[in-house]
Amino acid sequence: MATLDSIQDILNQVEETGKPFWEIVLDYDMEERQVSREQSINKMLYTFKTMQEAAESYTGTRKSVSGLVGGDGLKMRQYAQSGQAITDGFISEVIIEALSMAESNACMCRIVAAPTAGACGVMPAVLLPLYRRNDYSEQQILEALYVACGIGAVIATKASIAGATGGCQAEIGTASAMAAGALVNLRGGSNQQIGHAVAIAIKNLMGLVCDPVAGLVEVPCVKRNVIGALNAVSAADMALAGIESRIPVDEVIDAMGEVGRRMPVEFRETALGGLAATPTGKAVKKRMFNQTNN
Repeated sequence: MATLDSIQDILNQVEETGKPFWEIVLDYDMEERQVSREQSINKMLYTFKTMQEAAESYTGTRKSVSGLVGGDGLKMRQYAQSGQAITDGFISEVIIEALSMAESNACMCRIVAAPTAGACGVMPAVLLPLYRRNDYSEQQILEALYVACGIGAVIATKASIAGATGGCQAEIGTASAMAAGALVNLRGGSNQQIGHAVAIAIKNLMGLVCDPVAGLVEVPCVKRNVIGALNAVSAADMALAGIESRIPVDEVIDAMGEVGRRMPVEFRETALGGLAATPTGKAVKKRMFNQTNN
C-alpha cells in the first residue's frame, strides 16, 4: 500500500514507479478512501471548483459577527486598481485573494479548508490568479493540488496541521508549504525543488504562534493568510532559482513538530497569550462575552 510518511517516502516511490509526484498522492487517495481514479479526480475537481465559487461570491460587503473582519479584500482590490499599490499584477492578486477568502471564512461563507479553515486563503491565493490568467490548464491545477495534498498529509503525519496542537505554524505554515510545493510543480520544477520549497516555506514561519483575539478565527488570522501566500511565492521562486534548504525537508518538518510540542499552551489557540492577551484583545473578548450573555 502507498504511504505518505515523509517527503522522501514520496520521492522514493517516484523513483521506483516512474510516476510523477502528484500521481503517487493520487494512488494513495485511491487506496486510503477505496475510490477509483475517476472518483478521486472528480473529488479534487469539486474542491477546486468550490475554491473558485468561494472567490467569485466574495463581495466585501459582509462583516463577521464580531465586526472585526470584513471588507479588507475589497479595500485591497480598490487600492490595487487605483495604481498606487507598491505591489502589482500577480502579487496584488495574491494579497486580494488571501484576504477575501480568509474573510469569507470568518463571515461563515463556504470555503475549502486547506488544510484548515483558518488557513483557507493561502492555496486559492496562489492558484486562482494564475488560472484566471490562463497560465495553466485545469488539469495542471489539479495536479498541483494533489502535490499540495501530499505535502499536507506528510506534515499532518510527522508534525501537526492544527493550531491547538502546534500553533499557527501548523496552520498557516503548512498551507504555505503546500502552496509553495504546488507552485513549483506548476512551474515544472523538479521533485527535489518541491522539497526545498516546502522546507524554506516552513522555516520562514516556524514558531508562529496561534493567538486568536477572543478565540475567533479572525484577528490576526485573516492577515496571516496573506503572509502565508506571499511566503509560498517567495519560497517557490527561491527553490526554482536553485536555492536549496540546507536542512532536509523532512528534518524541517520534524523540527516544526518539536517546536509545536514545546510551545506554551498560551500560544496554541487558547486565546490566553500573544495578541489575544493585549489590552485591546482582552477588551474585544469582554465585549463579545457580554454580547453573548445579553
